[in-house]
Amino acid sequence: MSGFVIWITGLPGSGKSTIADGIKGRFPDFIILRMDELRKIVTPEPTYSEQERELVYRVIVYTAKTISELGRNVIIDATGNMRRWRELARHLIPRFAEIYLKCSIKTCTERETSRKETRGAPKDIYKKGRAGWPVPGVQVPYEEPLNPELTIQTDTASIEEAVSVIADFLSFIRI
Repeated sequence: MSGFVIWITGLPGSGKSTIADGIKGRFPDFIILRMDELRKIVTPEPTYSEQERELVYRVIVYTAKTISELGRNVIIDATGNMRRWRELARHLIPRFAEIYLKCSIKTCTERETSRKETRGAPKDIYKKGRAGWPVPGVQVPYEEPLNPELTIQTDTASIEEAVSVIADFLSFIRI
């Protein structure tokens, strides 16, 4: 049987990495694929161009698919600002769920500027976005999911609440 893949999507600062860690704490068999870590290997000097984003998102989908085919459960921790990448994963991976962390840009910006641990994410991303960098939700679009399996409002839900909602969902579908 193939493993289960969840894609945790949302704006930078919406809580993706922290929530992915919380899920891994409850379900230790999950493997976390972090876009920020992958990007450092695939594109060590990132430009964040559309072509580069297309490449790295296809790589993360392929990696998740391959790992799931080996029977392992996977968390994709990646903004995935374009719907087509998340839909590609949905199309290629039989046991897949999209989890949308909905959060205001104001809250995401506040979190991003105050966080001490970046887990590989670029520092001052919203400041750079205001200066012209291609940041999802600022200079490039973030296409919200149309039909995610879960939507969690992370500017009102605590990390613990969000992790519990996802854990309940994973238990319900019997991963």
